[in-house]
Amino acid sequence: MHFYPLIDDVQVDEKQLDSEYKTAREIGKVKLGELRLFFRAGLKTYYIPYHSIHRMFRRVLAVPAKLCCGKGDFEIENLVVCGENDQELAQIQLPGKKAAQILMDELKQRVPEAEFGRPQQAPAAQ
Repeated sequence: MHFYPLIDDVQVDEKQLDSEYKTAREIGKVKLGELRLFFRAGLKTYYIPYHSIHRMFRRVLAVPAKLCCGKGDFEIENLVVCGENDQELAQIQLPGKKAAQILMDELKQRVPEAEFGRPQQAPAAQ
């Protein structure tokens, strides 16, 4: 398996990445390794070192749907990972609200120096 870094960082041995990836805790498309956050997008697996993450938050997208008994919205949970200057590095779709809450709790333990919550200048979702 080949891994793609989202942040230019120190070159890491593929064997070390593979070993960390295999032992990582999986929540949806995200795997929480010892030193890095891994996620799949298409056929590629990306990683971000925890020390490069400055902010994380959940983004819930409401998708309008027409159901048999009326109209409603499907809520799609995403994890947004930001680097320096609150630049969005990744938006990762999660399987549901419960998985998103578990993932955020786990990330608060693994990356205590990161900020949690959306940036103040970002517009509120409508």
